[in-house]
Amino acid sequence: MKPPPQPSAMDALHEAGIHAAVALQAGPPWLEQFWLFLSSHLDPKSIYTVFFPLARGLDDHVSVMVLWIALVAEWFNVVLKWFLFGERPYWWIHESGLSSREQLPLRQFPITCETGPGSPSGHCMILGAALWPIVTGLTKGVSRYTQSRLLKLIPFLLYILLLVAMGLSRIFVLAHFPHQVVTGSLAGMALGWGLQRWPPNFLKYRFFLGTALGLLLSALALHGLATATGLDLDWGEHTPNPAVRRRSIRRASSRCSEPSWLRPETRPWASLCRVGGTALGLALAARHPLSRRAAQELRGLEPPLGSAMLGMLALDVLHKLPKSEDTALWYLNVGARYTLGPVLVESLLPQLILTLRRLRATP
Repeated sequence: MKPPPQPSAMDALHEAGIHAAVALQAGPPWLEQFWLFLSSHLDPKSIYTVFFPLARGLDDHVSVMVLWIALVAEWFNVVLKWFLFGERPYWWIHESGLSSREQLPLRQFPITCETGPGSPSGHCMILGAALWPIVTGLTKGVSRYTQSRLLKLIPFLLYILLLVAMGLSRIFVLAHFPHQVVTGSLAGMALGWGLQRWPPNFLKYRFFLGTALGLLLSALALHGLATATGLDLDWGEHTPNPAVRRRSIRRASSRCSEPSWLRPETRPWASLCRVGGTALGLALAARHPLSRRAAQELRGLEPPLGSAMLGMLALDVLHKLPKSEDTALWYLNVGARYTLGPVLVESLLPQLILTLRRLRATP
């Protein structure tokens, strides 16, 4: 009788990650709500709809850096997922047979069933990259009021704690394995540090227009080239057999507890629409910037917190508008919303505030 096959190193790593998720899900109910809040409210979308307008209350340059770093990090995350593949815990426990060998008290949640490959974690990578300019901006702000090294480190320590908590929340909801959140966090920190050291000229709209086209076309070219060689980048199946690829596409839906939990915004192509739309929006905002005089007048009139809250409200309304059920129109709709976001926050809303203030000042 042949001995049972020994698990590979990757299988052992995955199994250890599953047991880590079991331990996390065994925690108290209040902690469960905390993990769910982090994963659902601090997803990559929140960088564009929450942290971007909040950063504008801190500094105009910081807010644009947040968007710029976020869109580059999200593009890299999609490409890395295509070529690193990476299982997701909620389907791996079934595909590997672990669920039939062990009694695993694991639950799925409405935010569990993300589609596409899982390595590295997009939540950790994009959050880690995009928050870097905010952290450095806050550190500089603290430095103006104190020379204490400990106080200067507080923004960075909070940043690290947030990334650790986000990683644990992704393990908790069975969206990622521990090694995926670690690599995502480290990659995000490295990208944030590197991109902030070499910022682009944010006043050159042609740069962002070229970026939008370049990122989308390069992603299409990479995907098409890999697909032509028989690689299914979206689902990690190394086979030219279309029938096998069609079976692999059903993996997420067949392993998800509720089909309604499968969300189209977690698809890699939705991320690329977000990236391309944001870059195009930055180009339009740079094409019609505020004049220096208007910017100075705005800084004298506009409370930073009020500006941030108004931007968040406008973006929240924008992204809650209904989307088309048609797939092509749905993707076009996503791209259009993320194009309008930077234009709203950087150009239209400031102009609206200035116009209303001037009207009120007119006798």
